[in-house]
Amino acid sequence: MGLLSDADVLQYLGKGEIEIDPFDPSNLTPNGYDVSIDQVVIPAAKKGAPQNRIPPATRFAVSTRETIRLGRHVAGQIWLRTTWARRGIIASFGMIDAGFSGTLTFGAFNASSDALDLPIGERFAQVVFLTLDSPASETYARRSGTYQGQRGVTLERR
Repeated sequence: MGLLSDADVLQYLGKGEIEIDPFDPSNLTPNGYDVSIDQVVIPAAKKGAPQNRIPPATRFAVSTRETIRLGRHVAGQIWLRTTWARRGIIASFGMIDAGFSGTLTFGAFNASSDALDLPIGERFAQVVFLTLDSPASETYARRSGTYQGQRGVTLERR
């Protein structure tokens, strides 16, 4: 596996192995791409109504504005931007499998003693892209595909 640089990401975008929609060149980082907030939901609030102010000690979910699509040769790792970690957000992220297509949903927790505002459009996490040594024989869509094509905050699918 190799980590893609900014130049590599642009090359993979050109080849169609990575799609980011909408793509904002200012969100490209030296070794990844910053995804931004589209929707924030506090599951314990009124039926998961959208919220942008997160009280202290509260679990919440964020969906991305960007739709990400990965080809058979690429996977992605998701990392919380340190700006949010410094403000007290704790989040657990994972991998984006080869063949995934959709928006991303992140679960997080405001561990600070202050309420935090999460403005729509603000960069929240970074996707770091990795090349696979060989193409995936079965992509995400065929292996499980549980969240394939998701839009907005998706808390759980069975």
